[in-house]
Amino acid sequence: MSNDVVSTESVTPNTDENDTVKFGFERPEMYTEKLTGSVNPYGRHVFLCYKTRNDWPARIESSDSDLVVKRLAGAIKDRKNDIAVKSLLTVCEGGDGTGLTDGDVLVFPDLVKYSGLKESNIDSFVEDVLVNGKPWASVTEEKVAASYVFVCAHNSRDKRCGVCGPPLIEKFNEEIGVRGLKDQVFVSACSHVGGHKYAGNLIIYSAAQDEKVSGHWYGYVTPNDVTELLDQHIKKGEIIERIWRGQMGVPPVEKAEKAVEQTLPNGSDLKESVKEEKENTGGCCQGANGVSCCRDESSEAKTEGKKSTYKLDIFSKKWEQHEIFTAAALVGAVATVAVAYSLYKRSR
Repeated sequence: MSNDVVSTESVTPNTDENDTVKFGFERPEMYTEKLTGSVNPYGRHVFLCYKTRNDWPARIESSDSDLVVKRLAGAIKDRKNDIAVKSLLTVCEGGDGTGLTDGDVLVFPDLVKYSGLKESNIDSFVEDVLVNGKPWASVTEEKVAASYVFVCAHNSRDKRCGVCGPPLIEKFNEEIGVRGLKDQVFVSACSHVGGHKYAGNLIIYSAAQDEKVSGHWYGYVTPNDVTELLDQHIKKGEIIERIWRGQMGVPPVEKAEKAVEQTLPNGSDLKESVKEEKENTGGCCQGANGVSCCRDESSEAKTEGKKSTYKLDIFSKKWEQHEIFTAAALVGAVATVAVAYSLYKRSR
């Protein structure tokens, strides 16, 4: 992830007009860089609900004043060689409208929530859930079926996210209320997710009917995009291509640009579409955790291609044979008429 930072000093959440122009949606750098492919591969995302965005220091994962976050980040780092699936840790804000309280942990794509994480049980959480991929033995898991929108609003880390994040959260909550989706879509501020230059940054995790879920990252998002994200992405499962950065499980390669033409898991499986495209074109990709799917052009695709051509050849040959037989029959009929006429003439 990009770690570009404009300012790491603590700032107040209130911004003046100059800050809005310099760091907000009107800043000169908006829409100047390519978004697609700006998300590094990962397979799991852990969100820890902890305090509020105004309380987060710039480097919350290493802050001695936030030991729960520091301990969890440290435990994940210490066990990274034992964790088969690359896992990201992000801090999010609880409170009204989020369905979260301090100590809650959301795990995607598992679609589960655990409550009561604290320093004393961090190791068991990491061991059970992240290392072994099993439910946390110490806490009863709760299945979640809502859509979650995490908006980077880490003000002390970077002013761009600090300026752009809050109005996006406000607009989301407003539109969610208008649509009566308060129990279906939850919006929360989150800490640094990488790529401050793309602010407003947000990630959407939605549960599809088949329970497949994939986090989709968006950048350069403004309040004007919120209704489209709700109505098109969350409701219909359609990617908003112009502000799409990438998604969980898909490597940042050029082929990802074509992926935006596909739909989310609500429709078809985007990741499988990308995989199929690469296999059929003989391409090469680098998956998460160094797993490569490099291969030659799919023999199955070759076979299917030959079958298709072969069927066409058979059809063409049958059509040619039909024409030959028809012509022969016509010539035979003419000859028969000629012979009959000749016999008729002789008999007279």
